[in-house]
Amino acid sequence: METIDDRIIGMLESFLFIAGDDGLTLKNISTLLQTDDETAVIIAEQLRLNYENRLSSGITLRLYGGSYRLVTKAEFADDILRMLENPTRNPITQASLEVLAIIAYKQPVTRVEIDDLRGVKSDGPIQTLVAKGFIMEKGRLESSGRPILYGTTELFLDKFGLESIDMLPPLVESNDEPFGDTDLFMTKFQEAFEMTDEGGNSD
Repeated sequence: METIDDRIIGMLESFLFIAGDDGLTLKNISTLLQTDDETAVIIAEQLRLNYENRLSSGITLRLYGGSYRLVTKAEFADDILRMLENPTRNPITQASLEVLAIIAYKQPVTRVEIDDLRGVKSDGPIQTLVAKGFIMEKGRLESSGRPILYGTTELFLDKFGLESIDMLPPLVESNDEPFGDTDLFMTKFQEAFEMTDEGGNSD
């Protein structure tokens, strides 16, 4: 295999980390690394081999549906399942609550749409909410890159005492634009569900 500069491999790793669940297509990678598709494949394969050969690494690189994504290694599946079945009791953060509210009212919705509404990256809160079982993938958008669509789960309905998503309380719109006022949006959501430890609905 052609020898690749370690810095280029590290650069690809950084890009993939930032891309999160959406991953990067071969075209994305070749454009970002300013190289041709053939070389981009070699670089991606070298990164994958680096992960596979490093026993201390819990993640690796996989190609799914035309997109390269960083994923956990299959050998740790049982350990990850144990973590998901025994979640920590840390209260849900304000950022995660905000993302959960947006997904609940806008679903199905992509990470980019969530980012646009919040004005900041939402990868961390999304991963937290998936781990807690409040949201899940609901397919992919039929557009460039086919981004993941997120929606709420049955656990979400159960936690908040809802028979269906249609029972969500209506939100007041600001300046005739839904979700235009983030503070108002969050206030209404928190008032509706009162996520407190005393109420038994906190995570």
